[in-house]
Amino acid sequence: MLPHNIRLETLAVHAGMEGVLESGQHVPSIDLSTTNPLPSIEVGGDSYENLATGNPIIEGHSAVYQRLWQPGVARFEDGLAALEGAEAAVAYASGMAAMAAVLISIASAGRPHVVGVRPLYGGTDHVLDNGLLGTTVTWADADSVADAIQSDTGLVVIESPANPTLELVDIRKIVSAAGDVPVLVDNTFATPVLQRPIEFGATMVLHSATKYLGGHGDVMGGVIATSEAHAKTLRNIRALTGGVLHPFAAYLLHRGLRTLPLRVRGQQETAGELARRLDGHPALARVLYPGLPGQDPAGLIGTQSAGAGSLIALDLAGGYEAAAKFTESVKLITHAVSLGGIDTLVQHPASLTHRPVASEAKPGAGVVRISVGLEHVDDLMNDITAALDEVSNG
Repeated sequence: MLPHNIRLETLAVHAGMEGVLESGQHVPSIDLSTTNPLPSIEVGGDSYENLATGNPIIEGHSAVYQRLWQPGVARFEDGLAALEGAEAAVAYASGMAAMAAVLISIASAGRPHVVGVRPLYGGTDHVLDNGLLGTTVTWADADSVADAIQSDTGLVVIESPANPTLELVDIRKIVSAAGDVPVLVDNTFATPVLQRPIEFGATMVLHSATKYLGGHGDVMGGVIATSEAHAKTLRNIRALTGGVLHPFAAYLLHRGLRTLPLRVRGQQETAGELARRLDGHPALARVLYPGLPGQDPAGLIGTQSAGAGSLIALDLAGGYEAAAKFTESVKLITHAVSLGGIDTLVQHPASLTHRPVASEAKPGAGVVRISVGLEHVDDLMNDITAALDEVSNG
């Protein structure tokens, strides 16, 4: 049992590691078993019923089958739940699988209406706007959430910082407006290093674990941190729909948690310096970064979050053509979707991650999003300014 007063850095290293040292190992082993020997019909049957209905494994029961429970996945879930200050976490094969499970849970409970606060990640926006999982959506801004709630509203969805323009959303304000309706916060950009939404009343915290939690661009996963009651429902849905996280992916994600504070803070420091240096560049209409003056009007940095994060968005004055030229001109930075890895990536959201989003909610044609990695700030600055020179010179 870990002490209650340990710091986040220590918690990141040790959470989810219970029992590993006692087993004679220094790091967790990777158990790839898809099935498990059963000591008896009675134990096997009881274990199956317990796990298939969404309960955590009980001492003396068998693991039974990888789709129902897996030790490496459970270690990652325990680690993430500890970092988010949640009772439990449930991991999935991707962030969208995690989001889908939440939507299935509210639709099956007879409350299929969702209030969505834009901007959101393009995949989340798309699945809500199209009602693919039996839900309906009312789009609202942060000031109109209460007015958008209906008798069958089962969820309010927000993202802060928002994807891709990095606006900050006041979680306390949204929770208050939602009343007894659960609030889900996509915390992918901030991570628990910078923001812990449950402390501000959120019911569920979503991560595309593919991003910062893994941190190296080599593993895909998703996870929801929440109460044990909600976790039971989400485990049940996972068992029935099969959106399970692979054991090797769980191993990589759990390992990623152990360096998460160092990576996020290092990337944030570089992002802040880049934003300050680029602010006012003649090729840019604006630099979007919550840490710049005037971009945190509610004063949420320092009260809700511990920092502005490590993504910046550049709105190029020349619009789409300038954005396309910029992404073609960078050399050190990789033109690719995704974010949160150790190397810096740039992408054009309107053409890629937010392509299926309705036109009124689509990012500006000149906006490119940069996920800042762990390279030296001067090298990144040189690459960005050289690309901007290419844009300016035609």
